[in-house]
Amino acid sequence: MAELEKELKEYLKGKVLKARSTLRELINITTEVKNRTLLRAAELIDRRREEIKEANRRDIETAKRMGLSKAVIDRLLLNDKRIDGMIKVLKDVANLEDPVGKIDKMWTRPDGLKIGKMRVPLGVILIIYESRPNVTVEAASLCIKTSNAIILRGGKEALNSNKILTEILKEAARETGFPQEAIQFIENPDRRLVWELLKMEGLIDVAIPRGGESLIRAVSENAKIPVIKHYKGVCTLFVDKYADLEKAYDIVFNAKVQRPSVCNAIENLLVHKDIAEEFLPKMAYFLAKAGVELRVDEGAMEILKSAKLPENAVVKAATEEDYYEEFLDLILAVKIVDNLGEAIAFIEKYGSKHSDGIISENYSNVKKFLETVDSAAVYANASTRFTDGNEFGLGAEMGISTDKIHVRGPMGLEDLTIPKYIILGEGHIRDNFGVPKEWKEEV
Repeated sequence: MAELEKELKEYLKGKVLKARSTLRELINITTEVKNRTLLRAAELIDRRREEIKEANRRDIETAKRMGLSKAVIDRLLLNDKRIDGMIKVLKDVANLEDPVGKIDKMWTRPDGLKIGKMRVPLGVILIIYESRPNVTVEAASLCIKTSNAIILRGGKEALNSNKILTEILKEAARETGFPQEAIQFIENPDRRLVWELLKMEGLIDVAIPRGGESLIRAVSENAKIPVIKHYKGVCTLFVDKYADLEKAYDIVFNAKVQRPSVCNAIENLLVHKDIAEEFLPKMAYFLAKAGVELRVDEGAMEILKSAKLPENAVVKAATEEDYYEEFLDLILAVKIVDNLGEAIAFIEKYGSKHSDGIISENYSNVKKFLETVDSAAVYANASTRFTDGNEFGLGAEMGISTDKIHVRGPMGLEDLTIPKYIILGEGHIRDNFGVPKEWKEEV
């Protein structure tokens, strides 16, 4: 066993050192080469989509044998639509401005010294993710464009899908002159490898975990390197008494039903007491017809007792724990609130600072909500499902950060770079403290 441990460490260190060895070359790679690599990867994914789907089918079969939930299997699935989505991501990122080397600002001091801030890559990025193999392409595409090296550590349930996608990305890199060793994939599913990677101070610059709350907490607690994280997506929509109810029906339905297994789907629905009797019965009907199980407070339960609902409707009494829960499924917790202040207090207590929204035509209420709710993305009259790098025009995202250091919200290209100061002088010295004139005359 001791020998195995040594072999595992050597295997990992070899991967990381290969990635790190490319950093000097990466910083000098032209935008043209980076874009060619992305576009070639898009072509290869399109050409090899049947191979990708076959690899994914093997992963789906394994996931079913493992007894994984429907939500996990949905995130794992790669069909033609999702493959088209990966191709679009690669093309979109290629079309975006390259942030590397960009001068954010430049100013001149009274003594003529010029000081500027230039954007440079973060370095070696470790991404740890579960289920969703399209993350392989999203993360790698962003790192290619920003001249970062990437170490991909997906879940064992997506091993075959992640492997073939990484092979395609490396093939594109070889063909276009991009350093292929900048893209590293950890094939070994042994979880101990993750904890070893997280100890590699000085070799890995930052870790980004994407997955369930337990994974992210474990990564944060065990890491000796910086971690950019979001624990979970407990997202809430508040239907204000000034809401346009026709808008509200569609927004709530989209935010819960369109894709319930993702972190930007809502888990809580708050309804102002003044419109609850009008709004809730219809909304409950639409949601129940789509298969959503409702977990409601006493006030909502009283209203829904006499409401017309589909035969298959499931309405249960909500528990305190339900409002904290990230269901990632067709389950929605519902609560009636007295006012805007109570809605904001609810989000502060039960939310996860991910994405929350208000549906209201009242300018003052919308303004107060947008200013006060402390989340990475705050919405007015729109579905929370838009919290996504592509939807925000970022091309893709490395993850959605709920941290308050470095970046918050969907992480796009610019967020994978960091500023460094550049200083331009013309022989400037501080306080005129140079070699004394008489010393110069001595030699």
